[in-house]
Amino acid sequence: MDSYGVLARFYDRLTADADDGARAAYLLALFAKHGKPVQTLLDVACGTGRLTQALLAAGVDTVGVDRSEEMLSLARQRAPEALFICQDMQQLDLYGCAQGAVCVMDSFNHLWRSEQARAFLTRLRLFVEPGGLFIFDVNTPYKHRQVLADNTFVFEQEDLVCVWQNRLQVRGLVEDMRLDFFVRQADGRYQRLSDSVKEKAYTDKALQKMLRECGWQVLAVYDDMTTRPPAADSQRAVYVARNTRTREEAEGNG
Repeated sequence: MDSYGVLARFYDRLTADADDGARAAYLLALFAKHGKPVQTLLDVACGTGRLTQALLAAGVDTVGVDRSEEMLSLARQRAPEALFICQDMQQLDLYGCAQGAVCVMDSFNHLWRSEQARAFLTRLRLFVEPGGLFIFDVNTPYKHRQVLADNTFVFEQEDLVCVWQNRLQVRGLVEDMRLDFFVRQADGRYQRLSDSVKEKAYTDKALQKMLRECGWQVLAVYDDMTTRPPAADSQRAVYVARNTRTREEAEGNG
């Protein structure tokens, strides 16, 4: 996985159009729809804490977990009342269980090896209460093939230019992403900073199989921010999965 050291500085600016309040409300509505309203949540790969803050504002006691100390530094400034933990999502080691967990904005895709995704799902199962829900989203294979692909995107602001270059490994649907940030300095010159990340596009069949084998039952799959099934050209899909771990297993640490 990636550390997002440079990306952390610019992440909020690149995703400024995201409506975190609306996404928090949507996620909480899905928990309720599937009979598991929550008062405690894990926000896995919480980044700069925007969703964590929105969930807290909605009255849900939320713990943010991320492996990037740079991201969490910004999260702690945003929501100083929240608990943020610096941990790799594949190696979760928390005290106690939450009623549910979320992982959004395509963070699951950044587990670009199947063994990474399996390690995460297996660990998460220990820290979500038996029968609790895990709701997460993924960029779809369609988006990787047709939108991200081998394309280059440029974001321009008054003091910042970001050049985002993609290279898709068709076999395995792994996307190599390089981001170059050109930051204008006081003297008018630009400083170049770079970061790189990888994403893997998992097919629905692969995700369903992985979740089942790691102890999660898929209850529903939706098109992003809806309760409709994904379409052939959906760019993001939302999965609702139930922890099949029993209370007897939990009490026996099984």
